[in-house]
Amino acid sequence: MPDTSLRLLRRLETGPRGLTETEAAARLAEHGENTPAAAPPAPSWPRRSVRALRDPFTAVLVTLGLVSAFVASWGTAAVILALVAVSCALRAAGERRADRSLAALRGLVTGTATVLRRAERTDEPRAREVPVADLVPGDIVRLGPGDLVPADVRLLRARGLTVRQDTLTGESAPVAKQAADAPRRSAESPLCFQGSHVVSGSASAVVVATGARTRFGAAQRVPARRGPSAFDRSVHGISWVLVRFMLLTPPLVLMASAAVHGRVLQTLPFAVAAAVGLTPEMLPVIVTTCLARGASRLADAHRVVVRRLPALHDLGAVDVLCLDKTGTLTRDRPVLAAALGPGGRDDPEVLRWAAVAAWWGLTLSELPAPDALDEAMLSAAGPVGEEYDGVAALPFDPAHRLAIAVVTGALGRHVLITKGAAEAVLERCEVSDTERGRLLGLAERQAESGLRVLAVATAELPARTRPYRAEDARRLTFRGLLTFRDDLAPGAADALRTLTGLGVEVRVLTGDHPATAVRACRDLGLTVGQVRTGGAPEAAGTPGAVTVVARCTAEDKARVVAGLRAAGHTVGFLGDGVNDVPAMLAADVGVAPRGAVDVARESADVVLGEKDLGALGHAVLAGRHSSANIASYLRVTLSSNLGNVLAMLAAGLLLPFLPMLPAQVLAQNLCFDASQLAFADDRPDPEALRRPTKLRPPAFLRFLTGFGLLNAVADLATFAVLLAPRNGAGLRDEALFHSAWFTENLLAQALAMLLLRSGRRIAGGRPGPVGWASAALAGAGLLLPATPLGAVLGLTALPAGRYLLLAAVLVPYALALVVARVRHDRRQP
Repeated sequence: MPDTSLRLLRRLETGPRGLTETEAAARLAEHGENTPAAAPPAPSWPRRSVRALRDPFTAVLVTLGLVSAFVASWGTAAVILALVAVSCALRAAGERRADRSLAALRGLVTGTATVLRRAERTDEPRAREVPVADLVPGDIVRLGPGDLVPADVRLLRARGLTVRQDTLTGESAPVAKQAADAPRRSAESPLCFQGSHVVSGSASAVVVATGARTRFGAAQRVPARRGPSAFDRSVHGISWVLVRFMLLTPPLVLMASAAVHGRVLQTLPFAVAAAVGLTPEMLPVIVTTCLARGASRLADAHRVVVRRLPALHDLGAVDVLCLDKTGTLTRDRPVLAAALGPGGRDDPEVLRWAAVAAWWGLTLSELPAPDALDEAMLSAAGPVGEEYDGVAALPFDPAHRLAIAVVTGALGRHVLITKGAAEAVLERCEVSDTERGRLLGLAERQAESGLRVLAVATAELPARTRPYRAEDARRLTFRGLLTFRDDLAPGAADALRTLTGLGVEVRVLTGDHPATAVRACRDLGLTVGQVRTGGAPEAAGTPGAVTVVARCTAEDKARVVAGLRAAGHTVGFLGDGVNDVPAMLAADVGVAPRGAVDVARESADVVLGEKDLGALGHAVLAGRHSSANIASYLRVTLSSNLGNVLAMLAAGLLLPFLPMLPAQVLAQNLCFDASQLAFADDRPDPEALRRPTKLRPPAFLRFLTGFGLLNAVADLATFAVLLAPRNGAGLRDEALFHSAWFTENLLAQALAMLLLRSGRRIAGGRPGPVGWASAALAGAGLLLPATPLGAVLGLTALPAGRYLLLAAVLVPYALALVVARVRHDRRQP
């Protein structure tokens, strides 16, 4: 049995006269305030810092620092733990700065609602404004044009009510609503949901749910954040590859030393130093610095707030961007596309009559703002309507699906202007059945092309004083059709072309009709590829074309995004409504504009200061910039460190003494690590930014293996020239050997910094920060052994002949790096 208004009021223990103040206060205490769940408080500094320790590589560094302290290698322990502390502090500071920026962008929204309340049961109800937070189930509220629906309500009476609920469903067109007892209503037509906007009409309704129990509030009970993002997967994968190497290094060094020389305890500090040598200690610092600087530049230049620093890398790695149509590609208003006469040709008279009706409908109905379609007509027609005298106006009625305006015509005559759905208007026109079918076909073809269609008709009647009704619209003369398209967002076309040019595949996920979404894309000048509905299975997109997925529910959007991630894509999602939140959380990186609903904005990883897709393009490039610099650091440090460790293992078998003292290993690492801070300010070649930047562990493993072996060959060649028979003093003078290898290592690493950067040409251009840092590193390698600090480290100045020997090794090494780099780049897609 249908739930009538009377049954509903009884169940809620209320009535059409509303609640008393006492009853409302009791229910407020029982149900709580009518506010969504509050956002969790921002984490404290200590909590942010501890959270940064969950990175597996940071945890390994902490372990190595503790092991170094255990074997009394205090210098190594102090440096490692200091680097961990700096990394955690930088990440915590960056995330805290992002939270402050978001708070500055977030507007404080307060509102009131018109509700019927009584002081006592015997008193007459009085309409009053109360804060939205004070509404309770059972309250009787009144709704009018421009109002925000303050809670989930059920309509008791409604007159011409239409609402926009795009933040919940993604539908761009207003939805007609009817009272609970109205005939021929759909299941949800008497329900209005919190967060919807009243477009036209008026109503009284009873509040059925408030706060977290509303549909809007339920949407905030989103599922847990998706699994590891692209950044997490990449860095964790690389970290665990290195962890395996580091776990193997000390046992191999100790076993080799024990087997060949019978010394274990003396070698233990050197084994720990070798493991540290393989460790890119600066990885957390470099990653955090690159991302924090990129995020800071975005916030300053483009008002883009990166709330989670790794999300900037994820933006650079995005190869599929999913976005909603309404409010992103298009603005929340229609514009006139064409005015067509009965023959299907342009006819400005159709627009003129419709604009006259819109003008007097707005004037006589005393609406606070015109209907969106009326506003589009008035904007296109210009000054019109004042040449007539208005007589009456009947706003759009969802039951009759038309609106009426009456103006004065010839002496003693009135002109009745009707506009509305083509079927509703044509059934009131004096046309033959054949002509009616032809005109309906014309309207249907326009609708199938993605346009909204409005029919216009007029009738000349004798002047009268009694009120006009909808039934007076009969025996009309059909004037023609008006078609409307979505108003395109400024800059959306250029921004999407930029994104597709950057190798990002675009998918439009919308709750609208497929034809409407396709029309918007084509109006933007985009090539539309696959078109399907939300329930259809996923299929491969067309390269260079936009995929449209229409009639999407929130669950459909999340399922599409999850399917793309499962297929190996890095997915970004841009949305601003409640129905977009599950998809935002399912994506690698969620993006929302500042004007998004609170729950969407709070769920986003990146917040745009404005609804500007151009800013998103800048964010993608900033992410690629940061990722390219991180990749440069990893390429250089991993290959150099692996080569050094392999050389140390070989030296441990060949030499009767340690190839390098632990303090010298630490000093070498400090020099190398300090110079690599320059990667945070490097400028990748534009060619490296034209495609998504991903840190792929298998590719890095191949790179570090190939170039690490090349570095190890250079080190072994250095051993050979230093230990050659004519240079046998190297075996007798440990300090001389240590100094020569120390210098060779730093010079080789300086060459690697210059020649192995991601996306940079091998020759040409200004040196930049990395060039100057490489020069400083080479200077340290040449000068440090001859300084007092070098003496403290056990180093000594090299004879001039030794520099010539090192040059004999390093020049071929540089040429080999150039050849290997060229071959590597040619194999890249």
